[in-house]
Parts: sequence; C-alpha cells; structure tokens
Amino acid sequence: MDMSIADPVRDELLKSNNSFRDLIHQHEDFEKRLSELAHLTYPNDDEQLEEITLKKKKLAIKDEIYTMMQQHAVSH
Repeated sequence: MDMSIADPVRDELLKSNNSFRDLIHQHEDFEKRLSELAHLTYPNDDEQLEEITLKKKKLAIKDEIYTMMQQHAVSH
C-alpha cells in the first residue's frame, strides 16, 4: 500500500478509526517482514512457508482496508 500518495478518505480514517489504523500498521509490518524474507539467499522451508502465509494475510488485510475506505467514501 503506497502511503506516499495523498488519499483524503485514507487520511480521515487514519485519524478517526482505530481499527483502520491497526490494519494499516499490520499491513506495514507484514511488508517489512516480507522484505526481510525476500533478501534471504537460501530461505529454509519454514521461511518459505512464512512468506507464503504472510502474502496471503497481507492481501486479506489490503482487501479489508479498501473495503473500509470504499464504505467510508460512500457513507460520507
């Protein structure tokens, strides 16, 4: 999720919605860990499984974030 691009809905939710903010932080944490795993030359089986799992979780969170943003935009 590119936080450098201005988005008024996202910015408003970041200020007003704790659940949204938690999802954003979790998404960022997953992205950081995935970056660490991507830099491993020879990841072991556990690290490969962790990478697959994190990608799925990160995508699910991203979907939830965009759903919240869309619902907020429609309701306001």
